[in-house]
Amino acid sequence: MKPLLKWSLLGVGVVVVGVGAGLSYMAGSPKDAVEMVRYALPYMHLGDLKVGSAAPDSTLVALDGETRFHVRDRIGGKPLVLVFGSFT
Repeated sequence: MKPLLKWSLLGVGVVVVGVGAGLSYMAGSPKDAVEMVRYALPYMHLGDLKVGSAAPDSTLVALDGETRFHVRDRIGGKPLVLVFGSFT
């Protein structure tokens, strides 16, 4: 095997292992990293939203857990801030 090909394959292998280790660290475990990538890949795409674009309309549940509202209903004179995440 040619030395250049051997070093190239070694470099690609190191990068693949490094990415896997980084994802495993961020996700919590290798199993969680695989599930995260498996779930995210079909939905990853470049969107067309830009700064200043209108927010896409969707139905959200209020903090009381029962009331539902549309994002478009809340956009008016004041900014609307949506926080996605867990605070537990």
